Amino acid sequence: MHVRRCAVVFLEPREDAGFHLGSLLSGGNGVRRQRRWLALAPHLEAEIEIDEAARQLLGLVGPAQWVERTTLADDWQPVIEWLLDAGLLIGDDARSSIHAERDEAIRATHWWGPAALMHRFGRWQGIDSVAAMQASGTTSAKDLCEKLGAPPAEVLARVPERQRLPLPRVPEDAFDALLAARTTCRNFDTERAVPLPLLAQLMQRVFAAQATAVVQDDAVFLKKNAPSGGGLHATAAYLLVRNVEGLAAGLYHYHPLDHALEPLPALEEPLDVFARRALAGQHWFADAPVQVVLAPRYARSFWKYRNHPKAYRALILDAGHLSQLLYTCATESGLGAFVTSAINEVDIERALGMDPLQEGPLAVCGFGWRAARMQTAEFDPAGRMRKSSAGAWHG
Repeated sequence: MHVRRCAVVFLEPREDAGFHLGSLLSGGNGVRRQRRWLALAPHLEAEIEIDEAARQLLGLVGPAQWVERTTLADDWQPVIEWLLDAGLLIGDDARSSIHAERDEAIRATHWWGPAALMHRFGRWQGIDSVAAMQASGTTSAKDLCEKLGAPPAEVLARVPERQRLPLPRVPEDAFDALLAARTTCRNFDTERAVPLPLLAQLMQRVFAAQATAVVQDDAVFLKKNAPSGGGLHATAAYLLVRNVEGLAAGLYHYHPLDHALEPLPALEEPLDVFARRALAGQHWFADAPVQVVLAPRYARSFWKYRNHPKAYRALILDAGHLSQLLYTCATESGLGAFVTSAINEVDIERALGMDPLQEGPLAVCGFGWRAARMQTAEFDPAGRMRKSSAGAWHG
């Protein structure tokens, strides 16, 4: 039997602190600190605590070359057994088939190790971020300042004021007014449906391929209205449709070449329940008639940027470009829009049948008609969407 180390593993010395009565009684501070070593491997679901022997063996066995197990000393055999069960060592037999399959996904997709680690262990499941804010008393900016103190200065100044070179203020035009009207909507009209032509227009402007470039039969590049790292446009759009005229509620995948929706299997729970869970309890966003999951296909990007330290960052930028374009197009159409990265990625992946090493959500955006009354506060310091004393919106 041959073994090798998994493709990516990072070891973290973590220190835990806890109350210790003996320390307190002996004149100490009552705190005992204990150091543990954790192995974090992105092909596994969770971190694993390891001992000194396991650390040493992981340093002896490399990730590329297979090693005949019998060539390793007998003293190592129990450690090898434990590491094979944990998935940190991969064998070439049926016993390691599941771990080997996941490890191969890391290798075949050409993940850069630190990015794979951050992506894998930064995902949420079942988190209610709103309940967490309420429990910690940080639901407003005032609460944050009271608990955390003042934030860093709102702007950075690199020279004294007298050395600054003022730029001319140019007259605002209609496009300036459009940009100024862009605000994050947290109050959607749950009764008013989005017309299907309006949905189609937004999808066409934001996510559709405007042109293609065929380099060879199996190499096609897309031109869209938003930029993308390497021109690869690896980010797919999945729709959770709740209220669109002439379109059944449910999950869809958008096909950017055919400008078409692909219906996906129905969920086992109501859409509104899943939407709130997917959005980590942010009910104000879950009320949007249309929600769009921005989910990169990592192999598409990493085909060019193999094991590249900037590739994952470029995908995050792509999600920002798409969400900002959606904001602008929705505002121009009279709709409210939002984007959030506070999402339960694992729950979304399972609902959409995604392998998180191949494809996964980075953010969720959405749009719909604004509600007539504001129930949840919105950030609108310029007063573009003020609420009157009667509770209705006005510009």
